[in-house]
Amino acid sequence: MNRSIIKFIISLVVLSALWLVWQEIKAQGADWFPVKHVRIEGSFQYIAKDKLKQVLQGQLTHGLYNVDLQQIQQTLNELPWIKKASVKRVWPDAINIKIEEHRPIVRWGDKGLLDQNGNLFYPDNMKNLQQIPLLTGTVGYEKKLLEIMKGVVLSLQDRKFVLTEFHVNKRGAWKIKLKNGMKLMLGQKEPLKKFQLFLKTFSLIGKSQEAKVAIVDLRYPNGYALTWKTGGKAIDWKKITIMNNR
Repeated sequence: MNRSIIKFIISLVVLSALWLVWQEIKAQGADWFPVKHVRIEGSFQYIAKDKLKQVLQGQLTHGLYNVDLQQIQQTLNELPWIKKASVKRVWPDAINIKIEEHRPIVRWGDKGLLDQNGNLFYPDNMKNLQQIPLLTGTVGYEKKLLEIMKGVVLSLQDRKFVLTEFHVNKRGAWKIKLKNGMKLMLGQKEPLKKFQLFLKTFSLIGKSQEAKVAIVDLRYPNGYALTWKTGGKAIDWKKITIMNNR
């Protein structure tokens, strides 16, 4: 018989044997190559590692070879707090998982959160997130409104004010609430210009008077009105005028 034919037949036999062995390995994967270690990497603030392992428990019982990495990754990426997950098989007995959490900087309405880039996601609960500033507005404009809010926050910080709520309605009217309880009503016509007017002039009433203000209504064409907190002492406008003219 021709040597080439003999070599070909031997090769087929070897390949067939290897294929049969590999099929057996696949069939017995859970027993031969069990997943002994699940390594989860990431900086966790809102997600518990034990919770992740619990979610994945049923997907790691078929052995290292038979683990469906894409399914695990999809399962993780569907969890509310996960921004991105990557899954890797590490022979002979481990699965490595890298997790990137969402980092919320504002609440969006009653149920949503926005991260630094304006990506909207919905957590499983909002119980411990009430200290995060609130932003409300038209759905679909989250990123644009967040950028405006960032500028407002920085401008207020320069004046030692802390923003807690920023509302923009469908008509484009602004309403701002500060940590000290004061509210700014800016309306829909040139709200940014009116906000800048507030920043330039509000300090004229003096620090001692600022704490007495409940509402700053800037919805006027040439100025704004102040509503004072109840129970406070009367404002001595004459004294304020004299102090500012010195």
